Amino acid sequence: MEELKQAIDEIINSELIKAVISNRLNKEVKYNKINIVLKEKNGTEYYQIEKFTDKQVFHENIDKNMIKDKVLEYLSKDYKQLSAWCSEKTFDIKISKKGKVLFSKKVANNSKIINKSHNKEKQYILKEGMLIEPLIDLGIFTKEGKVINSKYDKYKQINRFIEIIDDEIKNQNISDLTILDFGCGKSYLTFVLYYYFVKIKNINVKMIGLDLKEDVIKKCNEIAKRYNYENLHFELGDINGFKYSNKVDMVITLHACDTATDYALYNAVKWNANMIFSVPCCQHEFNSQIKSENLSIVTRYGIIQERLSALMTDAVRANLLEAAGYKTQLLEFIDISHSPKNILIRASKSKISKDKKEKALLEVNNLINEFNINPTLLNLFKGSKIID
Repeated sequence: MEELKQAIDEIINSELIKAVISNRLNKEVKYNKINIVLKEKNGTEYYQIEKFTDKQVFHENIDKNMIKDKVLEYLSKDYKQLSAWCSEKTFDIKISKKGKVLFSKKVANNSKIINKSHNKEKQYILKEGMLIEPLIDLGIFTKEGKVINSKYDKYKQINRFIEIIDDEIKNQNISDLTILDFGCGKSYLTFVLYYYFVKIKNINVKMIGLDLKEDVIKKCNEIAKRYNYENLHFELGDINGFKYSNKVDMVITLHACDTATDYALYNAVKWNANMIFSVPCCQHEFNSQIKSENLSIVTRYGIIQERLSALMTDAVRANLLEAAGYKTQLLEFIDISHSPKNILIRASKSKISKDKKEKALLEVNNLINEFNINPTLLNLFKGSKIID
């Protein structure tokens, strides 16, 4: 014990920046590993302790002068290994089966390995160290829950999507949700969403994924069974013709091509879904229709016409959802350097005033008249008398 105390003393006195405590003594130890990170807020330094289970991360902030006792407690009771990074040295402690302390150190400049500003450091919902099976199967996480370097952009994109949904639901008292996911494809994001709702938010979820490919549906159902995701299943069907008679709380449509997005939004509104999240894809409809005598400059160049058509499509969709009684936002989903199709439509059922609804519809009609376009979503809404 004295040898262990001396090793820990040397580490702490060397200006500890970060430590990882791992290698549990047995499976009864609650946390898989523990991260300790030096933070700074309002000029005061402290340590943040992150404790990882398979499914969650728990945080605790402690004064700097308490860290020595904490580390000693972890290593003397539950763990056999510590790796530590200090300002000018790196340390390793390993405790053998017989209790022998193996202590090593080397000189290293580690002053830049961590950003100590609590306010600036990005806090992801899906954290490294969490054993999230879909992210492991997708090749974004290793089996130990570490982000693979080449997949870090994808990791950030998935977290961004989860953050957009989390921002919508975090102030609501939600105990159960029925979610329909149109055009789910290989569905890794569907599986991640299910994990987020059930494992992180503790919400009772019934989730249905819909796609046109029979082999994809079969494989997804097999994966859901393997993950023990009991209330997630997948069905074969077309977005346009899918029938569902029960309550729908949330509709998600990711990369449904061209007017398939319009049919998904139309169904969501017909079902009176409280929340809609849509990432459109391949908006060809307006591009094939757009004409303007007064603003022919925007149709003179093909690339300008294509991009403008896509932006107009999403602007019209957002306005039509507002005219149908939804508070609607257009948000950046993916950094534009990775994809020009980077807009997510987030809509929530709300009390929209009559004036706002009329203005939203007027703006759509003005655009239609100027550019001679005929939006599918507008025709669907008019045909069902969702709007006049």
